[in-house]
Amino acid sequence: MSTLSTDQTAGDAARARRTSFLLVFTCTIVGAAAQLLMKKGMNHFSPEPLALLTNFPLIAGYALYGINALMMVLALRNGEMSALYPIIALTYVWTTLASYLLMDDTPNLYKNLGIATIVLGVAVMGRGGGK
Repeated sequence: MSTLSTDQTAGDAARARRTSFLLVFTCTIVGAAAQLLMKKGMNHFSPEPLALLTNFPLIAGYALYGINALMMVLALRNGEMSALYPIIALTYVWTTLASYLLMDDTPNLYKNLGIATIVLGVAVMGRGGGK
């Protein structure tokens, strides 16, 4: 009977780690979307109260940042911080790639090498994660 409960406990812990990983990965996408929306909102920024209240991209960007923070709290509750935190660097990758496609940013060798370095670093750190 104790073997079953030990196996079940190990399975529950593995499931919690997977859920934490998926939450953090989702945070990278939500964080990138938030940054792009804030950038778009700042293109139409005016410090007047009515203008701020009607700046929907800016408001949506900050709302996504808030959702992102809540998701991170949930992810870090059951996950191993040293394995999860490097994944957050993927936010830079998604933001850069989306800015190429949506904001007409110009790619260059250095930006692309930076993206490759981040992806490689996350992969290396991910291989060392887990207990």
